[in-house]
This record gives sequence, C-alpha cells and structure tokens, in this order.
Amino acid sequence: MDRLRSFKTFTNQLPEQEYVMPVLFIGHGSPMNGIQDNDFSRGWKAMAEKIPVPTAVLVVSAHWLSRGTKITAMDFPETIHDFGGFPQALFDVQYPAPGMPDLARETASLFHSTQVELDHDWGLDHGTWTVVRHMYPQANVPVLQLSIDYTKGPAYHFELAKELSALRKKGVLIIGSGNMVHNLRMVAWDKMDEPEYGYDWALNINEKFKSLITEQHYEPLFNYQSLGTDALMAIPTPEHYIPLMYTLGLRTTADDLSFFNDKAVAGSLTMTSLKIG
Repeated sequence: MDRLRSFKTFTNQLPEQEYVMPVLFIGHGSPMNGIQDNDFSRGWKAMAEKIPVPTAVLVVSAHWLSRGTKITAMDFPETIHDFGGFPQALFDVQYPAPGMPDLARETASLFHSTQVELDHDWGLDHGTWTVVRHMYPQANVPVLQLSIDYTKGPAYHFELAKELSALRKKGVLIIGSGNMVHNLRMVAWDKMDEPEYGYDWALNINEKFKSLITEQHYEPLFNYQSLGTDALMAIPTPEHYIPLMYTLGLRTTADDLSFFNDKAVAGSLTMTSLKIG
C-alpha cells in the first residue's frame, strides 16, 4: 500500500519539464525476448540508460486491438501471458509495474478526434512487458497501454498520435511496440539461430521503410499496399505495423532520428527499432 500511496502523489496535471522525452518504436519479436539476454534485449536496456527515467511509460502494443480506443486505468495492471507453446519460465514471469489512473484520465482528455474509454480489464500484454521489463527491471515506473482501433487505417493512427504530443513535455515515454516486417506464416524455423537471416523481400522492404521514415515521406507508408508485393508480404495483417504510425506521428521538425536493433530474424521478421528525439 505504501507504494500505491507514493504513486498517487502524482496529480492528473503532471508539470511540464525542460526535457522533451523521446519517442520509440520497438520491434518486440518473440515473447522469448522477454526472458532472454540477447542483442535485442540488451538494445532495449541500453536505450533506457541513454534517456532520462520517465514519469511513466505509455505503450501502443500490437496485441491490444479494440473497436474504438481504450487506455488502461487501473492501479496495478496484471501481466498478461497472451501466447502459447512457450516454456513455463515465460508464463511464470510477473511484471508488477503500477498503473497511473490519473495519467490515464489526463491522456484520455487530450483526445479530441475520438472518445477514449478508461479500461480496467486489460493489463500489460507481451508487446509491453517483454520489452519494458528489460528497460526498467525494478518495475518502479508506471506503465499504461493504449489500444489500437482495428477499424481504422495507418493515416488515422498517425494523426491520432499527434494528440498525445503534450505528454512528451511531461516526462512520459511513448512506445509503439510491433514489428515493421512481421509474417509468421513464412518464418524459416530452421534458421531461427542463424544471425540476421532475412529473405530478400524482407530485407528490401525493411530498407524501403527506413528510407521513407528518414525522408519523412509518410504517404507511401500510409498506403503501404502501393509499395508492391514485398510490402504485402511484410504486412499480411496490419496490427504489428500500426504502432509505428504512433511513433512517427509524434515526430517534430526538431527531433533527431536513429535506428537500433536493425536486424532480421528467421527470414520474415525484422526487429528494426527507432528513436525519435
């Protein structure tokens, strides 16, 4: 209860800070990255060490789809094990980070283009906790999730993200968690242990995505189907791609851009991640 009381000392009007928090897109890949010490988990940890400790983390995860937009608003979100067929050690993980209901209400109030529902049922799915537990292993930073309205396209989510911009000035770290290239049906399971193995189409479209992002040429990214067969193979369904739109939508002209964890896995996945700001 002491920890709960300490987090309730935050008000729903967090003060603005001199430092504007960066925004991240993180390729989260396999849930096993949540318990493995590998290049990707070390990359997440290193990123956390480069930036100030946030007042809270807000994650848009590929694994929370809803009709309309929701935000977790409970004191302590549960750890959701939304996968199957993995070792028991992964199911045993609990990430007991607190929520921050006041921030959830403040965030919901920032949206003017849609009504945001305060949610008390979801929790932290593996698109969130497998990453954030490496970044903040003491679970001492409040964590919230924002759902993806599956009825809307990339351009909608890009524009919606802009309504979150005020949070960057209040120390909130916003993370889009998905994968730029994510085709599980074409995974080369026999190449899982071969470093940076990617099919030509996966490597080609990943480079195309990076080029468009660097140039801030977003229209083709909204209409990725127009980029040809490689893009359609990379994004057979859009849920892992949409979180990237939130990260890009929060970019300003003053923000620098850098890529990290820029590697392919098992042919048809890329872990390419980016930092804005």
